Amino acid sequence: MSKFDIELVGKIGSMALINKEWGQMDYNVIARISRELRPGDIWVTSGAAEIGRLDFIQRNGYELEGNKQDVKTDYAAQGQTILMNTYRNYVHPKYSLRQILVENQHFNDEAKREYLKMLLLRCPKQNAIPIINYNDPVANDEIVKLEIEDLVKKGKQAVHLVDNDETASQVACLVKCESLLIYTSTVGIYSDPKDPSTLIKEISGKDIYELVDNINHAQEKCEGASRAGANGAKAKLEYIKEPAKNGTKIYIASPQYTIKDVLSGQAPCTRIFVR
Repeated sequence: MSKFDIELVGKIGSMALINKEWGQMDYNVIARISRELRPGDIWVTSGAAEIGRLDFIQRNGYELEGNKQDVKTDYAAQGQTILMNTYRNYVHPKYSLRQILVENQHFNDEAKREYLKMLLLRCPKQNAIPIINYNDPVANDEIVKLEIEDLVKKGKQAVHLVDNDETASQVACLVKCESLLIYTSTVGIYSDPKDPSTLIKEISGKDIYELVDNINHAQEKCEGASRAGANGAKAKLEYIKEPAKNGTKIYIASPQYTIKDVLSGQAPCTRIFVR
């Protein structure tokens, strides 16, 4: 019997979903991913706010102005429908598709964690693929900050879903998956962020203690992020430490390569695992 409950948790970032040259959603990327998804997979997707922004501009000819939090909320609410409809168009029609919007509370409250876990674990048995996104349309930064501070004051461990890299890592821990794939705008982690030829193909260790030490060493080389508000490679490596402790193999890769090729070692990427 497998020690893992789910085969794959995957995540794709906002910028990896956007064709910068055309200023629109990259349908080829979503189509390629969607056609590979199967029951037993959980997919975490970013992109709602940026896709909503691009759609709003296309329809109205201008960008929204005002409070940044409100603008992000409005864009995300508009982008969610487009994002899910696009996944539904390309996922095999014999599979059900389920949208699950999560917030910090779903990981910080024991009862809600268990409820979410059971929801996700039912999906493979019901021939369904869950698509997860952080619930930006109703998440207010100030309210979230107060909720986290309250948990800390009570001496409780608090999960703060800063971005969907952390969301994917928390989901990977929740369901104990065999593989965690994080698609990003680069091919993987570089020892020199300015030199793509310095791709770190493997971060490993004979046990979890050595692996974490080697992850820490790789973090020292990381700098920058793909967009404002993103936390970059250093944060990715921090988030994946917890699922790595469960024996999950982690892959940081570019969505120009298929899921199959990344997991099989046919595509360049950064693999992180206990030997």
